[in-house]
Amino acid sequence: MFTGKTKNLAVMGWPVAHSLSPVLQMAAIQQAGLDYAYITLPVRPEDLEDAVKGLRAMQFRGWNITIPHKQATMAYLDEVDEDARIIGAVNTIVNEDGRLKGYNTDFTGSMWGLLNRGFDPDGKKAVLLGAGGAARALIWGLIKHGIDSICIGARNPAKVAPLAQEFSKYTKVESMHWETDEFRAVLRDADLLINTTPLGMAPKTEAMPPVDWADVKASAFVYDVIYTPLETMFLRTARENGHETLNGEAMLVGQGADSLKLWTGIEPDRAVMSHALHTALTTK
Repeated sequence: MFTGKTKNLAVMGWPVAHSLSPVLQMAAIQQAGLDYAYITLPVRPEDLEDAVKGLRAMQFRGWNITIPHKQATMAYLDEVDEDARIIGAVNTIVNEDGRLKGYNTDFTGSMWGLLNRGFDPDGKKAVLLGAGGAARALIWGLIKHGIDSICIGARNPAKVAPLAQEFSKYTKVESMHWETDEFRAVLRDADLLINTTPLGMAPKTEAMPPVDWADVKASAFVYDVIYTPLETMFLRTARENGHETLNGEAMLVGQGADSLKLWTGIEPDRAVMSHALHTALTTK
């Protein structure tokens, strides 16, 4: 039950009605007995500055940012965390007595799923397929966890070359066309294979990146940031070829849990959040 002391949280995007963040956040809030509310806020891009000013004025404790506002919001904040600055996007805003600070928990969330499954990136070699919206956060998360090298395979490697060059100051990062012999050689040596493209996302569930599974290292861990459907064609094929797999559910839970901890100071129950999210995904 909400009270006069209820603190407000939200997720802001355009569109945002599809967001499952309220499901997992309210599950954790209720389980912890916190006097908080978490709602969705549809905000048009042209209204973003006014929306940020409004939430500051209304003393929202914080909010999540989703597409298409993750980069543009940074201009309206008082401070941006160093990790978020390097990634170039924020997904979490914390309001400390009217001072707004931006964070990025996408990169910590993306790593939580891997670590929780026993995969440690330290000293390993990774291949990313495409450079979708999650790529920058994933790359930084892998770098922070000691990845040895990252190869970005793409249909247009020239387009992602600046991204590779930007992060190559931290570790070896390169881009290649994903249908070349050079890329296949890298794939055969990779410990981690990640799909960051939208290929396989509903409604085009039969699509997948052009991977010859004979070229994939037998022990490679396969990760897809998509969570709708729960098992993409990419993950199903990987599983059928004997690979351990992970979908994007854990990334969503991980980033949400890290955001809630920034707002409340408590470590939320991730099992409760995972159950709430999985239930929502399997019943909708």
